[in-house]
Formats: sequence, C-alpha cells, structure tokens
Amino acid sequence: MTRNISVEWLDQIPIEKQRIELVERKCLGHPDSLADGIAESISRALSRSYLEECGSVLHHNTDQGEVVAGESIPKFGGGRITRPIYFLISGRATKTFNGINIPADAIAVEAARDYIKEILPTINMNRDIIVDCRMGNGSTDLQDVFRSCEGKVPRANDTSFGVGHAPFSEAESIVKGVAAYIDDTLRPKYPVIGQDCKIMCLRDGDAVTLTVAMAFVDRYCSSIAEYVEQKNFLTEQIAAVAKQFTRRTVNVAINTADDLEAGSVFLTVSGTSAEMGDDGSVGRGNRANGLITPNRPMSMEATSGKNPINHIGKLYNLLATQVAQDCVAKVDGIEEMYVRMVSRIGYPIDQPHVASAQILTKPGYDINSIKPDVESIIDEWLEKTPAITEKVIRGELSTF
Repeated sequence: MTRNISVEWLDQIPIEKQRIELVERKCLGHPDSLADGIAESISRALSRSYLEECGSVLHHNTDQGEVVAGESIPKFGGGRITRPIYFLISGRATKTFNGINIPADAIAVEAARDYIKEILPTINMNRDIIVDCRMGNGSTDLQDVFRSCEGKVPRANDTSFGVGHAPFSEAESIVKGVAAYIDDTLRPKYPVIGQDCKIMCLRDGDAVTLTVAMAFVDRYCSSIAEYVEQKNFLTEQIAAVAKQFTRRTVNVAINTADDLEAGSVFLTVSGTSAEMGDDGSVGRGNRANGLITPNRPMSMEATSGKNPINHIGKLYNLLATQVAQDCVAKVDGIEEMYVRMVSRIGYPIDQPHVASAQILTKPGYDINSIKPDVESIIDEWLEKTPAITEKVIRGELSTF
C-alpha cells in the first residue's frame, strides 16, 4: 500500500532570524521530570517482564503518574525531610494473560523505587518517600486493538499525532548542552548541585540569557558564604559551556529568587523541590526531544509511560523527531524541517493518515530537488516503525 506522504515548501522566517526565541528544559530531578522518568521506567520494566513471561509486550499505559510534594527543613550542613514525597502510580496494565498472573503492581513499585534511588541518591528511601500503586486493567476495546497486533504490524490504539523538528537552533543546542554538562560533568565533581535544575533560555536577537533554577544539597554546603561562592563558580562554568554553541553574547543567572540578606536560598535536603512544595505530573515537562520549545510546533501528548507497541502518542513523537534529524543529516539544502504524523485508531502504525514534512530550504535549493529523497527517508522510517519500539524498551531513546 502506498503511504500518504506529503512534502511541501515552508514559507516562514527561519528560527535564527526571529527576534525572540524561548527554550526550556526541566532536568531529571524536577518534579515533572521525576514523574516522566518513573512512568517510563515502569513501562520498560513491564515490557521486559511481559516479554519474559508471555513472549510479547502486553497492553499497558502508565502515563498518568503524579508527584505530590512533601515538606522539609533544609539547613546548611544538613537538614531533614519532615513529610515524605508521595509518588502515585496510576494508569493501566495487563495483569493476567492466558492463565498467567503477572505481578504488574509489584513490578511497577520496584521500578519506581529503583528509578527514584538512581536519580535522587541522597534521599532516604525508607523514610522520605511513599510509592503508591493504583494501576487498573486496560479497557476492553483497547486490549482488543492491542491483541490484534500479534504477528502483524501493530494497529494504532488512538487517533493522535506526533511532531518533530530538526536541526536544533543555537538556543536549543545551548540548553541541551548545558543540561548535559551539569548532569554528566559538574554534578559528579560537585555533589552540592541537586538533580532538580530548570534551564530557561531567552534569545533576544543576538543576546542569549539563561535563567537557571538549581537546587543545592544542604549537606554539601556549610554556609551562606559557601553557597554564594559555589553559585558564582557555577555561573561562570555554565556561561563558558554555553558560549561553545554560539557567537552571540551569553548571560547566565542562577537562582534569581534568592534573598541573601534574609537567608532565603534554593537549598534542599534531597536535591529536588518535590521535597518542599513543588508537585509534578507526567507530560507536563519536556517534549519527546528533551526540550520545551514554544517557537516550534509541539504535541501536548505525555510521551513517557505510554506503551511502546502501538500508542501513537509515544511512537509518532519519537518517530517524527528521528525522521527530521535523519533527513537533515542526509539531504542537502534543508535549513529547517518540521514533521507531523497523524494516526487513525485501528489502522496499522506504519500507515499514518498522513506523514507531513514541511521544509524551509537553504538559498539556492529547490523543494522539488529535495522532495524525492525526503519522501524516501520518511517511507523507510515508517517501514521500520517497530524498531522504535525496540529502542524504547532497551532504554536507547529518551522520551523526555
């Protein structure tokens, strides 16, 4: 069957020439990202268990989780959490299959606790968290759609869409690069940096401003003077990394709400604001490409926690991003590319209602010369849509 693939020229101002651009990332310890990470870790754990016990991934969606903030009394040198952070696991999972009982709730709780321990290594797992599982069974009609996938190309379990774009702008690259630098380089050396960081980038013409909310871990900071010293040092480090991605001017400000005279600073016991007032929800944070980009088309779907077999809210957002990145890497003349894919419930996932690509061409390139190669790449990716499933289960593709 011929796929409905549309490639058209896009007439708009390139992102780099627009005056205002906003880009945001909520790092792993942010309450919204904690909710996303837990949901996705549960989905992967269930998928692996289903494969082991039943030979195939069974229907589940764990994309409805919540993080309810606790209470804490942080202080320099070490404080304490006085009310546990509450993690609610909801959604749906298959718990029996062909006479096999699957301990889905226990699998979910274990996966959630393992993930929390990995992301928040300073938290007391016995005292400072509550993990509550309230997963139900999947609806009959969606289970029927899921079962009909066996041995065939999966059929979409929803009428939904996914979007992706490439390449990243300078501002987007800065945010991704700074986040990776904080997580991979700075925090291992300086454990005073909590896992809860939020990076907001404003590019106003050729001026880039990064406003960073960074939780500090109280046991690794002895005084307000040390806090200020560490904050100034980290400001310099982040600015230096950001400047590697651009020739524009860069300004960095960390924890702009601090009131040093009053001693009110972003100090935490565990490294996350979830201990002291900030709640989190699956799907309220980063999109599938790891960013929040209001200058670009985005889907409001919660990608994390959805089943990786036939849930379009997960597959098409990841697939659209992969397609855009692949086309930009392989086809000359693309300045910007936007991919949108929409499904119809019950139809094969490799046969979207439409796979639409909008391309802003570089000077000297014509859309008609680019179109055949782009159509071919899109068709190839749709043909191997199940490969996205395998990468997700193995944890090779991030959903947030």
